[in-house]
Amino acid sequence: MDWLSNSGRPKDGTRLNVDATISEQPADSSDEQLAARAAREGSDGAAFTALMERFRERVWRVCWRLMGSVQDAEDAAQEVFVRLFFERGRFAGRSRYSTWLHAVAIRTCLSLRRSRSRRRRREEPGSERIEVTADTKPSASDAVDANHDIQKLLEVLDEEDRALVLMRFAENHDYEELAEMFGTSAGACRMRISRIREKLTATAGRIWGVTE
Repeated sequence: MDWLSNSGRPKDGTRLNVDATISEQPADSSDEQLAARAAREGSDGAAFTALMERFRERVWRVCWRLMGSVQDAEDAAQEVFVRLFFERGRFAGRSRYSTWLHAVAIRTCLSLRRSRSRRRRREEPGSERIEVTADTKPSASDAVDANHDIQKLLEVLDEEDRALVLMRFAENHDYEELAEMFGTSAGACRMRISRIREKLTATAGRIWGVTE
């Protein structure tokens, strides 16, 4: 999914050269080392290109989880890499580069989803209300399982809570990483996840008629 090879020109007209060779970078360079080099490079730097190659599939996957469709994921991933390029000098090394990158991806996707939601509300009044239904009733144990029909269940959450759940359970980030991504503490993330799980459990019971 070479979303930046044919598009993704930064606003200043500079072309991001994703076809540039990355052989200049040692294979054993860490993400953080490449990020430090990328911060000092120009528009066609080998270090940033190496990072893009290293993370393109992961960024696309995160965007797909947060955006919900292939087309929206591709658009979002392109925007993420453009932002990463312009913000490459902001990585301070206080966390792993992958954690910082995921934070950029999350902020980008949340911004795009909120913009899309506002546009839909203008075009289709009342469309923000989502009716969640199911054709069959699963068992009680299935209904409270976070993996059962997760996309429908997650629609009852606000955008940031939905992203937090996906990063915790789909991408398996620990609470320290989540704290870095969402700009809060690990303890606050734990409490928030606990409240979200209670809400999802209650919602599952209400949707599918499951009782304690």
